[in-house]
Amino acid sequence: MPDPDRQPDGLTPDNHASDAELLDAYSRAVTAAVDRVGPAVVRIEVEHGPAPGQISQPATGRHRRGGSGSGFVFTHDGLVLTNSHVVHGATAIRVILQDGRELAADLVGDDPDTDLAIVRVTASDLVPALLGDSSALKPGQLVIAIGNPFGFQTTVTAGVVSALGRTLRSRSGRLMDNIIQTDAALNPGNSGGPLVSSRGEVIGVNTAVILPAQNLCFAIPSNTAIQVATLLIRSGRIRRAYLGIGGQHVRLHPRILRAHGLGSQDALMVVQVEPGSPAQTAGIKDGDIVVAFEDQPITTVDDMHRLLSEERIGSRARLSVLRRGQRIEVDVVPAESSPRD
Repeated sequence: MPDPDRQPDGLTPDNHASDAELLDAYSRAVTAAVDRVGPAVVRIEVEHGPAPGQISQPATGRHRRGGSGSGFVFTHDGLVLTNSHVVHGATAIRVILQDGRELAADLVGDDPDTDLAIVRVTASDLVPALLGDSSALKPGQLVIAIGNPFGFQTTVTAGVVSALGRTLRSRSGRLMDNIIQTDAALNPGNSGGPLVSSRGEVIGVNTAVILPAQNLCFAIPSNTAIQVATLLIRSGRIRRAYLGIGGQHVRLHPRILRAHGLGSQDALMVVQVEPGSPAQTAGIKDGDIVVAFEDQPITTVDDMHRLLSEERIGSRARLSVLRRGQRIEVDVVPAESSPRD
């Protein structure tokens, strides 16, 4: 006679109870995180084109056009963190709070190289989100994305941290490091919204998806956002050094490696030196092969970008290059790069 307590697939009532408890715990974690961070999430509407008061020029195609994205309040005095690509170049920015208030916003600072920006609104009773420590994340950890995909206000999706330490190319062309990969679904309009831990802390700023793949989504870690936000609040932009060279990746012959005691076959060949640049002043020439900057190996242009931080501006540095088979050391003084338009 069949056992009345026997369940399909070998499950028992106890199993069902356990599954229900786990699902309830999962739901409580997600809803608690949304309750904590949701009020800080905003929709950002932007306009591009002639500034208010100027006449658009149909003949040149300079019509006003709009766009939208997400962001979140992170200070009581109205600072909102979002993606650079949401607000970059905007002539007007509006922020719509969760309670429906629509506020004019001013751009505080914008950094296309990390795809982060800050805008400011003036309002009372703002509820800021808490920025957490992204270095404590682990693959498999529960995360929640909140944003406004396609204009649907405060949409919530959940998933896990799929991987850590990814690299992603920003729209400015620089490589962004330590990117968080998640399968919490993102769509157009989620950009700039928070990626939240089960503790209700923002541990990432949602930035990109890979199409047409599904659930390959990426966020800038909160620790990067904190560093960049501090600098943007201080000066409105991130100061970086530059040398004024264009380069391409090359692979060195093993004989050259042995002759010069190099540890990598990869190096950066100079294909262009900008007139009047620090590189030209230092005597760098087309065809030089850069192998190290202050004893740090250089294998790609991204390696050089990482090392040309604000601290390098105006400070003499040693560049190791191969020229006609000889290794020479060149002193160079990086200058401050110009802000991108």
